[in-house]
Amino acid sequence: MIRVLLAEDQAMVRGALTALLSLESDIEVLGSAADGESAWRELQRLKPDVLVTDIEMPGLTGLEIAQRVRRHELPVKVIIVTTFARPGFLRRALDAGVGGYLLKDAPAENLAEALRAVHRGGRAIDPQLALEAWSDADPLNDRERQVLRLAGEGQSASEIGVQLNLSHGTIRNYLSEAIGKLGAANRIEAYRLARQKGWL
Repeated sequence: MIRVLLAEDQAMVRGALTALLSLESDIEVLGSAADGESAWRELQRLKPDVLVTDIEMPGLTGLEIAQRVRRHELPVKVIIVTTFARPGFLRRALDAGVGGYLLKDAPAENLAEALRAVHRGGRAIDPQLALEAWSDADPLNDRERQVLRLAGEGQSASEIGVQLNLSHGTIRNYLSEAIGKLGAANRIEAYRLARQKGWL
């Protein structure tokens, strides 16, 4: 049996995924979580073989959970099922060690097949998205991404500096670099472009 934990913040989607996977004779859904922090706790408690998670969730995102799984060297495979067909998200997911990345508009039977493939140690990636991911590289480094995200959330350079324990000038430099790399006119446009690409 492939033992699965589901993490999805939309109750209807969570219920549908549970029902769908329960029809498979070789898959057992151990439990589900509606937010990232609950998913992380359930992951440690239930010790599933595979975590199926959305990207955007309250608390921790699916990508952050995948990064934690890798950092803590937990013996669980991660599959992301999302509406976000963004190459940047896929690249970051692969960097975090994710074994599967599927879009929610894919045929339902793809999920069970992906679970089996990833459980065996393989990969299951949406093919069109995989092509796009490698043709459109993320130009931002981790610090630029962090600063741009906070700026896009409305924080001033001074506020970001206090939060990250960096000087006002250093923050302005990171923002300037990010804006330049993205070919944007200002920090708001840079934030919007980076969000669209899945780089934030």
